[in-house]
Amino acid sequence: MNEYLDRAGLKVAQVLVHFIEQEALPGTEISANVFWTGFASLLRELCPQDRELLNKRKKLQREIDMWHKSRFNKPHDHEAYKEFLIEIGYLIEEGPNFKIKTKNIDPEIALILGPQLVVPATNARYALNAANARWGSLYDCLYGTDAMGGPPTSDGYDRGHGARVVARARVFLDTAFPIEGLSHADANRYHIQEGKLMVNDKPLVEPKKFVGYKGVMKW
Repeated sequence: MNEYLDRAGLKVAQVLVHFIEQEALPGTEISANVFWTGFASLLRELCPQDRELLNKRKKLQREIDMWHKSRFNKPHDHEAYKEFLIEIGYLIEEGPNFKIKTKNIDPEIALILGPQLVVPATNARYALNAANARWGSLYDCLYGTDAMGGPPTSDGYDRGHGARVVARARVFLDTAFPIEGLSHADANRYHIQEGKLMVNDKPLVEPKKFVGYKGVMKW
């Protein structure tokens, strides 16, 4: 059975407390007290709005279900259905152009293109998939897009394009995550040793840049 700990008036699962305080926060210059206090404040502010929106969604769904049931076995009337959705507030008129004014959003959300999956946090597998969606393959990104001047020219695997992708990826890795005395072009083994990434048994020049991995610890 999971144990719960008190954090800023919240009852938080011990495993989540451990993850936040021991894995997520170190290196961010944000203390556990600042995080939990801010998180609790957000919950107090936003949970009532969330409940209100959920109740509105239930009401809309109930009215839509009733509309369909009342027309069982009748041909679909697109215009009548659209008029009904407008009447209950499900559809609204398109407004003028606008810009989102929210500030202090992480670059991964505000500026960097990539998958952003919305999932229920109560489903661990879905949540992990959503988090890992931001960690796609560098090879796939370079090969399947116009990042290098144009996508592959053939329906099958374009060997020339693929070779250029591999070379470009290794140059990027050498620039962003250099290895002591080694190039990623010469790497044939990546593994975890005492919590650090080792490449051909050599460490990164800046070990702190290693923040996560997929797969087994050693291979």
